[in-house]
Amino acid sequence: MEMKATREGFGEALLELGRRKKKVVVLSGDLEDATRAEYFKREFPDRFFNLGIAEQDMLGAAVGLSLDGLIPFACSFAVFLTNRAYGILRISICYNKRNVKLIGSHAGITVGADGATAQCLEDFAITRVLPNIIVLSPADAIEAQKATYAMADICGPVYMRLGRTPFPVITKESDPFTIGKANLMRDGNDVTIIATGLLVSEGLKAAESLSKAGIEARVINIHTIKPLDEVTIIDAARHTRAIVTAEEHQINGGLGGAVAEVLARNEPVPLEMVAVFDTFGESGTPEELLKKYRLTATDIVLAVKKTIARKEG
Repeated sequence: MEMKATREGFGEALLELGRRKKKVVVLSGDLEDATRAEYFKREFPDRFFNLGIAEQDMLGAAVGLSLDGLIPFACSFAVFLTNRAYGILRISICYNKRNVKLIGSHAGITVGADGATAQCLEDFAITRVLPNIIVLSPADAIEAQKATYAMADICGPVYMRLGRTPFPVITKESDPFTIGKANLMRDGNDVTIIATGLLVSEGLKAAESLSKAGIEARVINIHTIKPLDEVTIIDAARHTRAIVTAEEHQINGGLGGAVAEVLARNEPVPLEMVAVFDTFGESGTPEELLKKYRLTATDIVLAVKKTIARKEG
């Protein structure tokens, strides 16, 4: 199976966007190599701006460029965009509905050896609470490409989370991608695994393991955290009566919390969450960290068995 980081898919799509849309410009917080915005920089140096390690200035400049009718993509680490520049994101971009695209690379625990200060585990919570913004979390490099093209066609703020580590490419070029519409990756009637980002592939592994034990799991890829596909979530709850969420994010305020809000209002069923349990990360290999913080297929299997027991109890 092909392994590729979502940031690579973004970088390739951004370059192609530059060729298709002359109004696309790119801003970097001195991290164009890490975010793969460097691909765009090489071919369109006159449409690329390195603002240095000054995220607030970068987002402010992006707002100014949007006011001139351009389509700015502001690229940095997720932890810098959503934490250091939050005030500009909230007021200058979201409140004013500016057409700014924010690319947060190196999100999640799989940043690896860079450690806790670079591992953004709270960006869903920070961004999804803000009005007027779309929040994207592609499952693989192909989906990151599609998301990049889609966000350029939307007028308004969009935030997209990307990963550093190569993960399995689990979608196809022919698969549909519509912002706000979840994708069914696997059907099943016993339980639903709702995953986002890199954990979609872990959810599929878990489903295969469960199938061998006679448990058929539905796997849903939530590539859009906001607006959330409530219809698909409610339908899954009504048919399988048990839900497990999986995400590379804090348990508080992330996908699990968003799904819980939908279920509480519409279709309460047993719910278990696979996420980082209210702690910062640490340095290590992606594999070591996923295992330590209980974000693997094995952990999803355990959560599935727990929620099924609650359903049947």
